[in-house]
Amino acid sequence: MAMRASDQGILPDRAIAALAEAGRIRPACAFVEDQIQPASLDLRLGETAYRVRASFLPGPQARVAERIEPLKLHEIALGDSAVLETGCVYIVPLMESLALPPDIAAAANPKSSTGRLDVFTRVIVDNARAFDSIAAGYQGPLYAEISPRTFPILVREGARLSQIRFRRGHAILDAPALAALHARERLVDCDDPEIGDAIAVSVDLTAQTPQGFVGYRAKRHTGLIDIDRRGGYAAAEFWEPIAARADRSLILDPDEFYILASKEAVQVPPDYAAEMMPFDPLVGEFRVHYAGFFDPGFGYAGAGGKGARAVLEVRSREVPFILEHGQTVGRLVYEKMLARPDRLYGSGVGSNYQAQGLKLSKHFRV
Repeated sequence: MAMRASDQGILPDRAIAALAEAGRIRPACAFVEDQIQPASLDLRLGETAYRVRASFLPGPQARVAERIEPLKLHEIALGDSAVLETGCVYIVPLMESLALPPDIAAAANPKSSTGRLDVFTRVIVDNARAFDSIAAGYQGPLYAEISPRTFPILVREGARLSQIRFRRGHAILDAPALAALHARERLVDCDDPEIGDAIAVSVDLTAQTPQGFVGYRAKRHTGLIDIDRRGGYAAAEFWEPIAARADRSLILDPDEFYILASKEAVQVPPDYAAEMMPFDPLVGEFRVHYAGFFDPGFGYAGAGGKGARAVLEVRSREVPFILEHGQTVGRLVYEKMLARPDRLYGSGVGSNYQAQGLKLSKHFRV
């Protein structure tokens, strides 16, 4: 029997809690406060990190643990803390494992603060053919692949770098449904947005700060960043501000990391969630938005938002690339919630980026 549309969507916070109570999510120890977000669950690092020679996928016939053994260079006890170095690849078993029912699948993504530090993080599972994708009915452990690209980071057991969403059936809005939702809710503050199966998002290269900055470029050879230390670092020690140019353009240098912001203010209504697609080869040779989940209520006026810019974590690829103000850099997909969450993003859930403009991660003082 075909699944009804009303039975399909992203699971809200209380349904995630119910999955755990039913033994479908199996944490090694009890969840901590605010680990369950409006439409996702934060995942915690376990006690050991394995430095491996290279990234890998286990494939349909192998478990992750079997692949780690011949690839590992050494083991690191995370305990109170340990440093993960730039340019290295680490596999960390997570404290949460899954025993999903046959009608529930999941997808993972880095948390916003992880992406803004240029920490490339993906979740892998046994028998996987793809990163960050967990098939319906999966039973087994979860692992994080972690590769700091710009800054060395200090992590510890229980640190939260990734988040996971659970969905039943098909939740993505098609082009007519997305256009109708925009007509009702004005998803982006643009008079004539490009809307298909996703909404086009463009870059803002006008002066966004009183100092006339359009963004930040990461410095190299910096000190390390404690992933759990909030407001502990002077931004100038890690970031070079980028001044607005008269021609409103920016040349992306290969292998450099940038924090920019969208031209459009975005909002996500309470009965929906959204995701920024990480790379679109049709719009240029660069990657945008490592951390792509937007919770229900993001930028939403009823949750204190009044629209919020999407912060863009940008890394050029092999060649220099010129960005122009208003150029499309990504596409925002909206998905239907199975039910409205009990708490919205920005409404008492410790949300760091509600009503944001151009903003570095929570670790920095600007």
